[in-house]
Parts: sequence; structure tokens; C-alpha cells
Amino acid sequence: MPSEVELGSPRAAEVEITAGPSATPLSRTLILLFAVASGLAVANAYFAHPMLDVMADDLGLSRATAGLIVGATQLGYGIGLVLLVPIGDLIERRKLVIAQSLLSVLALVSIAFASNGAMLLVAMAVMGLLAVVTQAFVAYAASLARPSQRGEVVGIVTSGIVLGILLARTVAGTLTDLSGWRTVYLASAAATLLIVLALWRMLPQQPRPASRLSYPQLIGSVFTLLVEEPVLRIRAIIAMLIFADITTLLAPLVMPLSAPPFSFSHSVIGLFGLAGAAGALGASRAGRWTDHGYGQRVTGIALGLMLLAWLPIGLLPYSILWLVLGVLVIDFGLQAVHVTNQGMIYRVRPEAQSRLTAAYMVFYSIGSAFGSSSSTLVYAYAGWTGVSLLGAAIAAVTLVFWAATLGATPKEATQAIDAAE
Repeated sequence: MPSEVELGSPRAAEVEITAGPSATPLSRTLILLFAVASGLAVANAYFAHPMLDVMADDLGLSRATAGLIVGATQLGYGIGLVLLVPIGDLIERRKLVIAQSLLSVLALVSIAFASNGAMLLVAMAVMGLLAVVTQAFVAYAASLARPSQRGEVVGIVTSGIVLGILLARTVAGTLTDLSGWRTVYLASAAATLLIVLALWRMLPQQPRPASRLSYPQLIGSVFTLLVEEPVLRIRAIIAMLIFADITTLLAPLVMPLSAPPFSFSHSVIGLFGLAGAAGALGASRAGRWTDHGYGQRVTGIALGLMLLAWLPIGLLPYSILWLVLGVLVIDFGLQAVHVTNQGMIYRVRPEAQSRLTAAYMVFYSIGSAFGSSSSTLVYAYAGWTGVSLLGAAIAAVTLVFWAATLGATPKEATQAIDAAE
């Protein structure tokens, strides 16, 4: 049903048809498709992490400049968050996600056949730009879900995203050891084509959003939402901090694991994503808890777990099992907070879900970039102990910030939604 908007109100120019109380609940099959498509799309942006040394050597890049491969992807992803994700509030989402997925296939093939460093960096940037389709999937699924189902749906789809991020390392490491890094991107291109076919057959048609905004106004309104919506501001800052915390762990992890006394291969290092995957799956119910009004409680418990996780993580020099335990706990906390964040922000402006996603994920990217850059620098000077102290400090700051902003969070963002509506 159309959102009710009074003439002359700030929202009058951006009305959109959204799923109303009478909307049909999403089928489990369609929710699973959203989760798989989102996970594959975001994995494309993370495949390179465990392969940087091999990719750099193959294309004649120095080890010192290998980080540009990840940097180009992050640059493209950041641009896409601002310029592409909001378009879901302007045009029909089914066409948008299918078109972006098809273009992603071309970008992946270009990466696989890159013959020099410059070609690779350009193709990685384009692939990063198109990988933001994963956020379009989240907004699309949220728009199709009934209000009482929305948190649960977002939780399942976001689980797919987190699993995609974590398992990307496992898949990339294994395929690189078996048949080279180019195989990773060719296999992903083939899998993406299959996903496009499934999307074309299964995604329902939606009315075109009735927004009256021009494209420049649409992009500008992303930043306006941050000013107008305290829930979005608070939860975006929490997202920035938790993703800075997790990348503080993941970015330098290959260094101690590939060096003595462990000396693990790419395949073995990639398997550590499986521990994080188990933790992420365990937190998939966080969206349902948010629907039932427990969002703040889930956030506090999960942030506390993320802080405690750094104790076993810091004990890595003593036993690899401590790291496995720490990864399991920290990814559980990350997933629970991330899902709760999205479940809460999608309540404030149902007509602007794509722009809310864009604004929120910009902070995610800032946090990820900070965690990656700062942790590798800290590791060079202070080793794994320094990294663990940095991660614990970020987790502690996040917990304090959440507690300090409890009173500033509007109650309607945390109240339970009547399942019978």
C-alpha cells in the first residue's frame, strides 16, 4: 500500500509503493535465493584477500603495491554505495539487480583475463562498483516482506552476506592452490550467470517506485536522512565500529598464520572462514528477536561478546584453538548487531529503504577501511598482541557508545511489531 504522506510534508516528494500489512509473506525459497545471490555478490569483493601475493607475482606487481588490488575494489564499492544503491528507490528493483548481476559477470571475466596490473586494477574497481548489488538485494527483500516479517527476512539475507564474506577466503584459497587465482573469478562468473537465471525466473514484479525525486535529489537525500533520522545515525556509527573491529582481526591474520611456527598454506588459512561462518549462522535469528522488541538487548549482549572474543584471539601464539574460539564468538556478535541494526533502520522510512541501506553501508566501508589499514600497521610495529589490544579497544568504545545512546534511540525503532497486523 502507498505510504500516507501529507501535502507539503518533507516526504511528499518521495512517495513509494511498499509492502503493506496485506502483503503475502515471502516464501523460504525466495528468501534463500536472496541470501545466496547476496553472498555470492559480496564474495566477489573479498576473493582477492588471501591471493594478493599470488596475483601480484603473476602480474608483476611488487608486494608493497599488492594492497592496491584491495584498495581498487574498496574504492569501487564505496562509489557504488553512494551512486548505485539509492537507485532502488527510483526504478524497479527486479530490473536493477538483474542488470547489475549481468554486468558483474563481464567484470569477473575481465579480471580473470587481465594481462597486466593496470587492467586488473580497473577491472577490480568496476567489480567493486557492481558488487553493491548485494545491498540492493537486502533492500529488495525488505521491501517485499511484511513489517512483522521484515527483521527475520533481513536477518536471513544478511546471514548470506556474512557467509559470503567469510567463505570467500576458503573458496579462494582452495582454488588458488588447486588451479591458480584466475580460476576463482571464472568460477564466480559461471555461478553468477546461474544466479541471474534464477532471479529472472523467480523474482516477482513490483510497481515502479512513484518517487518524484530526480537522481541528484535522490543522492542528496541519502545525506539528508542521516541528519533527520537519529536511529540511522546511531546504528551507522555502531556499524562503522563493529566492522572496523572485525577487519582489525581479518586483515593481518594471514601474516602470523603463514609464518612459523604455523606456516599454513592458502587453503588452510581460508578454512578459518568456516569458524566465522558457524558463528554467523548462529546469529541468524537476531532479526526475529528485533521484530519482537529485543533489539537493544541483543545489541548489548552481542557487543559484549565481541569484546570478550579478543581474549582468546590474543592467545593465538599459545594455541590455534584459541583463535578458532575467538573467531566463532566475534563473528556471532558481529552478525547479531549487523542484523539488528538493519532491522531497526528499515522501520524509520519504509519508502527509502535503498537510501537507508546506502547511508548505513557507507559507514560500514569507512570502518572496514580503517580496520584494515590500522591493523596491518599495528602488526608491523607491535605484533599480534598489538592487534589484539587495538581490536579490544575498538570493541570497548563500541559498547560504551551503544550504552550512551540508549536514551537517544526513538522507542518506535525498538518496539515489537504485531505479527497479526
